[in-house]
Amino acid sequence: MGELDDARRSPRDSAPGFDEFFTLEFPKMVALASVLTGAPEVGRDVAQESMVKALRDWPSVAEMDRPGAWVRRVTINAAVSWHRSNSRERRARSRLQPVAVQPAQPPEQTFWEAVRSLPPRQRAAVVLHHLEDLPVVEVAEILGVAPGTVKASLAKGRARLEPQLRHLWNPEEGP
Repeated sequence: MGELDDARRSPRDSAPGFDEFFTLEFPKMVALASVLTGAPEVGRDVAQESMVKALRDWPSVAEMDRPGAWVRRVTINAAVSWHRSNSRERRARSRLQPVAVQPAQPPEQTFWEAVRSLPPRQRAAVVLHHLEDLPVVEVAEILGVAPGTVKASLAKGRARLEPQLRHLWNPEEGP
């Protein structure tokens, strides 16, 4: 009867602590992935996939010093993969359709679109540091790089964003 009971258990039954982890981290992963992908519905899907991976590997993940950092890394990687494939799709579509004039966008949307145009490491560093308000050391741990690399990525990211976003602070300059 023991094997039958094991077969009827869901993965959550054998993952003590996962419910609390999910409740705490899932909304943060949705926000992170939504910003990185630019699409809330895609962000939710990416966050769900990350949490499924966390549940699947929960015995190992739960033993980590910072399981939240692990799930952020998984979420960032999935969002970067989605962004790459979506960028290729958008370029292909743009060759097939005439260019349409884009309506004016609110400053927040303009900001996050500019962030999404950054290379993956810069994008992840900017989002983790500014959206999640994480210190450089934690961002470095999540990304698996040295703190100096995060500082350099933030500096390069800010330098690339400044010309694109200058008009948000000086409206008379225009986009």
